[in-house]
Amino acid sequence: MALIKSVRGIHPKWGNNCYFSENATILGDVILGDNCSVWFNTVIRGDVHSIHIGNNTNIQDGTIIHCTYLNAKTIIGSNVTIGHNVIIHGCTIEDNVLIGMGAIIMDNAIIKSHSIVAAGAVVLEDTIVESQTLYGGLPAKKIKNISNEQINKIETMAQNYIKYTKWYRETE
Repeated sequence: MALIKSVRGIHPKWGNNCYFSENATILGDVILGDNCSVWFNTVIRGDVHSIHIGNNTNIQDGTIIHCTYLNAKTIIGSNVTIGHNVIIHGCTIEDNVLIGMGAIIMDNAIIKSHSIVAAGAVVLEDTIVESQTLYGGLPAKKIKNISNEQINKIETMAQNYIKYTKWYRETE
């Protein structure tokens, strides 16, 4: 069972049909919507500020989600796929976004809807990633606009992770 713990008297909350792997850690002021999945070795630490996550969002293995004390909370929308070993810190990620493996998103960055942050990208503080674009690099910059086909893949990926959680529930 996942480590789910209160911090300063605030206990994480989540919606219906969420899946938390056995070694995921969810602490403090964290709210997850319906159909979310938090995968192996992921840490969501709402100890110094709040973390709010929408519906149908998957947070893959080894990801760390945190915030900055009294300064930058973390908001993640619905239908978001966060790849393996991502660091998300005190930023806003809108709906229908793909964050590639190993990316880092820093304080007060805003990732607009229907966008992709490439694997390994570093989105610096206060950066705004435009809607319907691909950002990548160090520091992350706009690479190109993305097609409707790529936008559909973002939405499909989020739905796939709802299916994958059913495989793990079958073995419980």
